[in-house]
Amino acid sequence: MKRALIFAKRNMTELLRDPLSYIFCLGFPIVMLAVMTLVNESIPAESSMTLFRIDNLYGGIVIFGQFFIMLSVSLRVASDRRSAFLIRLFATPMKPFDFTAGYILPMTLTCVMQTLVSFCASYVIAAITGYSLPIGGMLLSVAVSALTGVFFTALGFIAGTLLSDHAAPAFCSILISVGSFLGCIWFDADSAGGVLLTACRVLPFYYCTKAVRAAVALDITASSFFIPLAVIAGSAAVTLAIAIAAFHAKMRSDNN
Repeated sequence: MKRALIFAKRNMTELLRDPLSYIFCLGFPIVMLAVMTLVNESIPAESSMTLFRIDNLYGGIVIFGQFFIMLSVSLRVASDRRSAFLIRLFATPMKPFDFTAGYILPMTLTCVMQTLVSFCASYVIAAITGYSLPIGGMLLSVAVSALTGVFFTALGFIAGTLLSDHAAPAFCSILISVGSFLGCIWFDADSAGGVLLTACRVLPFYYCTKAVRAAVALDITASSFFIPLAVIAGSAAVTLAIAIAAFHAKMRSDNN
């Protein structure tokens, strides 16, 4: 674990040197929250639409932001592979777990930091627009974002491991488009029902959004919170296991 932490420190340092990390972590959630709040304010008062109201919007933006952190992970891993940096490290005693944890730990921390930024921005917006956000629910959402962060960063790690530095971002861009739609960030699939809701429930993105929104609302029931949380935990564990196995296979092929 010590080797993983040393490698994670290196990756965090590289992350802090990259201006894009500040855009993803600080600028992106603030801009999205502000823009979508303006959209919500332009909706007629008699409309029953509440998806873009800050208490619902916050959860969606948290997950949407993690899609872009997934993209950032894939770029970092693919770039290190292209530069032969990882090949040189293969000569060290580091194991596949050390490499995987070294990338995923700092990026999961970035997910939590991004959620905290969204947390603060949402409180300001809520105060301006006259809504109330429960502090307990917001703190719970930060804890949930750490678990969803593991899932998204592991997904990005797999893309960066198996694909080139040109193919990885293209693949992640497709995931962002499909995942944000089927993750119900921009619409309410539960109200829509039918085949669309079934399609959303097939993928873990839907449960990520649902769990964060339930945490904010303190809707701590089995269907709203605990089942989605279990799905996220299972998805994160499976994705993490695949990430380690994929990196191990790539490590062996590059050494041959």
